[in-house]
Amino acid sequence: MINDFVSVIQWWSVLFVVGLFFLPLTFYLFKSFLDKGYIFSKVIGSLIISYIFFVLGILHIISFNKLQIVHLWLLLATIGITFNICIFRFSFSEFKKFLNLFIKKIPLFVALELLFFLALLSWSYVRAFQPDIIGLEKYMDFGFVNSILRSNSFPPTDIWFPPMSINYYYFGHLTTAVLTEISNLPSSITFNLMIVTLFAYTFTQAFSIGMNLVYISIISKNKKTKVNDSKRVQNLFWIILGGFLSAFLVSLGGTIHSLYSFFKPYKTANPVFFTNLAFSLQTFPNSYWYPNATRFIYNTIHEFPIYSFVVSDLHGHVLSIPIVLTILAFLAHIFLNKKIHIGEMIFLSFLLSSAYMTNVWDGAIYFLLTAIVFFYLEYKKVNKLTIDLFICLFVYLFIIGVCFFIFSLPFNAFFKPFASNIGILCAPQFLVKLKSLGPLLFEDNHCQKSPIWQLFILYGFFYFWVISFIVYIKNNKLNSSDIFIFLLISLSTVLIIIPEFIYLKDIYPAHFRANTMFKLVYQSFIMLSLASGYIIIRLISNFEFRISNFLISCIGSIGLFLVFLYPYFAVSSYYGNLLIYKGLDGISYLKTKNPSDYETILWFNKTVKGQPVILEAQGDSYTDYERISANTGLPTVLGWIVHEWLWRKTYDVPAPRIAEVKTIYESQNIKQVKQLLKKYHVSFVVIGDLERQKYTALQEEKFKNLGSVVFESGKTKVYKL
Repeated sequence: MINDFVSVIQWWSVLFVVGLFFLPLTFYLFKSFLDKGYIFSKVIGSLIISYIFFVLGILHIISFNKLQIVHLWLLLATIGITFNICIFRFSFSEFKKFLNLFIKKIPLFVALELLFFLALLSWSYVRAFQPDIIGLEKYMDFGFVNSILRSNSFPPTDIWFPPMSINYYYFGHLTTAVLTEISNLPSSITFNLMIVTLFAYTFTQAFSIGMNLVYISIISKNKKTKVNDSKRVQNLFWIILGGFLSAFLVSLGGTIHSLYSFFKPYKTANPVFFTNLAFSLQTFPNSYWYPNATRFIYNTIHEFPIYSFVVSDLHGHVLSIPIVLTILAFLAHIFLNKKIHIGEMIFLSFLLSSAYMTNVWDGAIYFLLTAIVFFYLEYKKVNKLTIDLFICLFVYLFIIGVCFFIFSLPFNAFFKPFASNIGILCAPQFLVKLKSLGPLLFEDNHCQKSPIWQLFILYGFFYFWVISFIVYIKNNKLNSSDIFIFLLISLSTVLIIIPEFIYLKDIYPAHFRANTMFKLVYQSFIMLSLASGYIIIRLISNFEFRISNFLISCIGSIGLFLVFLYPYFAVSSYYGNLLIYKGLDGISYLKTKNPSDYETILWFNKTVKGQPVILEAQGDSYTDYERISANTGLPTVLGWIVHEWLWRKTYDVPAPRIAEVKTIYESQNIKQVKQLLKKYHVSFVVIGDLERQKYTALQEEKFKNLGSVVFESGKTKVYKL
């Protein structure tokens, strides 16, 4: 446990220094915020540094895996100082203003840093009870990070389909790799620390957004009235409570699906309304299966942050959370400030491109929110629709679009989207016969709709507060924070509705709208959580005792109890009730599960540099196959086949390699084996338990003629050719 604490401190120190270097930039970007965007400096700094490394790697100016730790820190300092000089415009007076404001804000910054550190430490403790990097898509995510760490240049090699590069949104994995290099910690630990950091970012960023929205709301109200000391203390209480409520809802909140824990369980594939089940406290809490809340609607996925933090896949939609929260915060600043500057548009386009390169859908979603915010700001200047308004909006979006294109060009140059067609749900038969019209698809037997009651279970908590707020504001004047919240609610509602009518076509036949719903409603959950946290504070801070208000409070309290009950089930289930502490090393489980594989992985990581191709048993997605490549970042001939099918858009591209790998292991024809090994530039062949299980006719003797054993542990051997 002490070693884990040291690792957390070492990791936190890197994040602290990165944030400190970019704090002046954040001060400049978040002028209207009470905390000057302090917590966002860590995210912004990490993104800028990672992007610079990315571009330098694309241009082959640096070799990422040969950068020494001292050089990294020197480069980090140079980047930070350069940005600060640009912000202060070579002016000592500007720096002095920043310093005075910084000193004034130190107590607030200390509180925010302490909050971030406590969030980091607490989730590190939780994660240490089940740190194993195995199961779900962890091998894929870990393999991406390890491949980037071994890369001589970018784009990084796809470890499961060399010599091709990764055809996935990997910028978040690259950021993880950069922080891994700077921290000088092994990736088996930083994989878990990155998940922990994403939780800490989410909690503290949501806290900052909630706090600032409540702060602006109170400020706008206090302009009309005189505020005494008692009122100031009361206002401070609401501001802090608003921050915490937003933080808890975004990072830890579930849905009222946890209501099912009080009833006898339903069949996972056939959910029913809870009133159709027998109420039973005897089944609480053991009968409740927490993943059901994310697979409630037939053949779809509708996850939310706490589920992601619990299962701990270092996936694009999770890595993107700090970026989208930064975008939301920055758009809130622009909206509350009521001004749009060219520099802000350029920075916003950088954030949007970062979100896009981390999780493609998020770039589009928040570009749409940007358009909505800018439209509203321009509309409020004249309070009517004019040609000039649309011209101005077009210019803004054009500038952002061009900058977005430039920032994302290094990524797009090597990325091919998986989906290229838009499917129409429940298309009429005359269109089905037509089959397609341009990018539109009309597929038969593609009619899935979400029952209203299921949508209510998933989002009823949020819309209860939305409706309550609409009733409240009918007799009250809207302030800037209120309007911004309504913009978030409007977009969130649209994102929930879209998968009921269209989907983006991918390779999954039965779950054809699953990814579309997943990517859209994930962002809806984040925005609706922020909105609900703000609305609750607005309502209770202006509470007047009436029967209607009392009922709203009672129902709302039950809803809060249910959404905060969810992490209890999820954490208890996944982390074994926090009974057995394992530590933060994500590959230590192999010491007992498969010691030979563990020793082999350690040997490869210690001995083999660069990315020579290895050969290991090929297996299906979500299995333990490709364990060596995933844990080392060394490419193997073929990895998880369904994933490669998705990334290459057709099964025909990766499929031939399945038989070829089998041939290499089982064929007695040395000439044929030599040709295949040469074709894929294989340098090492692994023969372990999985290879013997998979290839029952394995012919090991031939490898003694093709190379020599360079490592052996138990029954596992590594041949160097």
